[in-house]
Amino acid sequence: MKNPDKIYNTAVEATLEVIGGKWKPVILFHLTFGKKRNNELKILIPAITQKMLTQQLRELEEDGVILRISYNQVPPRVEYELTEYGWSLKEILHLMCRWGDSHIERKYGGMATVLANPQFKEVYDR
Repeated sequence: MKNPDKIYNTAVEATLEVIGGKWKPVILFHLTFGKKRNNELKILIPAITQKMLTQQLRELEEDGVILRISYNQVPPRVEYELTEYGWSLKEILHLMCRWGDSHIERKYGGMATVLANPQFKEVYDR
C-alpha cells in the first residue's frame, strides 16, 4: 500500500486548509451574492489590505474555489466569482453567519453590531 501524500487528523483540517484564516471565509461569503470586482471586495472588507486581498484571492483561485475573470478592455477589468466547487461552501458560510449572530447576541447582548448590508441577513436566515 502506498503511503499517503498528506495525513489529516480530521476532515475539518482539510476544510480549514482551503477556507481557514481571517479573510478567506469573508471573501467567499461576499462572493455567494455574486461576482465582485477587486474594489467591491475592498469596500465590503475595509480592514483588509490590498496585498492581503490579492494573496487570499490567488490562494482561493489556486484551490479551485473561485474563478478570476479577466476582460480584455481598457481600463482592465477583473471579476471574481465562485466556481461550482466553491458554491458547495455556500451553506457552511451562511451557517457560520447565523452562528456568529447568535454568538454576538449571547456574548454582547445589544452592545455589539454587525456592519453588513441588511440583504445578507435575509439570505442567510433562510
